[in-house]
Amino acid sequence: MMGLSIKRLDRYELKSALKLVWEVFLEYEAPDYTQEGIDEFFKSIHDENYLTTLTAYGAFLDECLIGVIATRNSGKHIALFFVEGKYHHQGVGKQLFETVRTNKMTVNSSPYAVPIYKRLGFFPVNSEQVVNGLRFTPMELQ
Repeated sequence: MMGLSIKRLDRYELKSALKLVWEVFLEYEAPDYTQEGIDEFFKSIHDENYLTTLTAYGAFLDECLIGVIATRNSGKHIALFFVEGKYHHQGVGKQLFETVRTNKMTVNSSPYAVPIYKRLGFFPVNSEQVVNGLRFTPMELQ
């Protein structure tokens, strides 16, 4: 995509990026969750201790943030991965993923994102689980 750049986000930028994360979550993920799961996700992206464990990158189209990926565990686990809806299927997510990719990664994929992670080379390592209302399928890239 022309004009797309990816850069590491500092703590201040991550806080503003969480607005995009929340908006995309509400549109694409929340319909698959109970209110408990929606509340739990909101709580997680506002938990200062949790946020300090993340390394985040943003995809910018010109100066506008359109996607976010965040990892933890020294880049081995994808914690957040969201692209604004009107930019889906345009390679933004793939470029974000390639920025953080390591040889072996894990993710707890939402139901919506399982096919996306499969296209990126992940495979399920367990069946779908529910913890505090959050539905996810543990997946690995090897």
